Amino acid sequence: MAQLSPLLKQATPVVVEHGEGAYLYDVDGNRHLDFTAGIGVTSTGHCHPKVVKAAQEQIGKVIHAQYTTVMHQPLLKLTERLGDVLPAGLDSLFFANSGSEAVEAALRLSRQATGRPNVIVFQGGFHGRTVAAASMTTSGTRFSAGISPLMGGVHVAPFPYAYHYGWDDQTATKFALRELDYLFQTISAPNETAAFFIEPMLGEGGYVPANREFMAGLRERADRHGILLVIDEIQTGFGRTGRFWGHDHFDVRPDVVLIAKGLASGFPLSGIAASKELMSKAFPGSQGGTYGGNAVSCAAALATLDVIEEENLVENAAARGKQLLEGARLIADKTPEIGEVRGLGLLVGSEFTKADGTPDTALAAAAQQEAARRGLLLLTCGAYSNVVRMIPPLVVTAEQIDDALAIWAETVATVTGSK
Repeated sequence: MAQLSPLLKQATPVVVEHGEGAYLYDVDGNRHLDFTAGIGVTSTGHCHPKVVKAAQEQIGKVIHAQYTTVMHQPLLKLTERLGDVLPAGLDSLFFANSGSEAVEAALRLSRQATGRPNVIVFQGGFHGRTVAAASMTTSGTRFSAGISPLMGGVHVAPFPYAYHYGWDDQTATKFALRELDYLFQTISAPNETAAFFIEPMLGEGGYVPANREFMAGLRERADRHGILLVIDEIQTGFGRTGRFWGHDHFDVRPDVVLIAKGLASGFPLSGIAASKELMSKAFPGSQGGTYGGNAVSCAAALATLDVIEEENLVENAAARGKQLLEGARLIADKTPEIGEVRGLGLLVGSEFTKADGTPDTALAAAAQQEAARRGLLLLTCGAYSNVVRMIPPLVVTAEQIDDALAIWAETVATVTGSK
């Protein structure tokens, strides 16, 4: 009998029967608060009626219309609709299926458009699992171990992760920018550097937000040296951070934006956005794919954008994110084992550390598992997997945040022995 690969380790023991909003219901009828959202994917919650209806209607018309062979209405409408929310000047789109594909498409565009071989990524960034994307990922060795040699031309600069360094934000930012300039002098000259690839907030790397000074420093260097600033909004986009885009918090202008996850409420869809001028510099035939821009996924994405607008989900993410962050910090204030709580909008991470300040992976894992036993589904992240992250859907209510915080408080007290 065939079985799933033994390498697929489940974060929780839940076998889902159905989902609704912020809840998942297992095959035994138990209800779970889902603060994983499919790793930030189910932005409108599970099975939002408007998204379900749009997908059902599209399935009855056409499921697959390969978009370099024929064109279909959902893709044309989605392209036009995204023009209303994309950063100014990014008016050309290429669609794919996964975040990794979007990263690789942006990498190809960056190298072809500039004629330069190298890209710079930032310590702790996650950009995917395919070979090129994994070569650009430094959030953990598990994503690239055992597949060497990795793709060349990728160089890594520090990210201003102040808590990791034991510094304040300003010191960490100055260090990161100084080391980037040193990298230009020692490893990848500016005229050999095609692009910076950066997340506005480290995802798998530990839920660490960037800051205004750091992002401004990247933009200034990009402009000075003709380098493209590629902002990976795969996890932070579509309202997740309490702004429509994660980079909106820092008033920075991207040259390329990567999208996926929350775009289609669970249907596979990703893409890259750039100016038509920049996109036209890629080589003919360099963009394509069998399933990219799937008609059902595009219909779901259109409905998702409607729901985000009609239900004020960006504003809800900001308000509920503030509630969640403040509540998690109150719990941490009573818990020496939680060294820092940080986040943007509905992306909140609690970092577990030992008395000497070193990562406490075991305690974070125990907390994540105990929360699952109590009906709150969470995930871990960070290089040491010692950060427990909360990623509720954007439709989450104040009452559901309160319920989650109550469970989290009991969980933390149990695993730390303070209860």
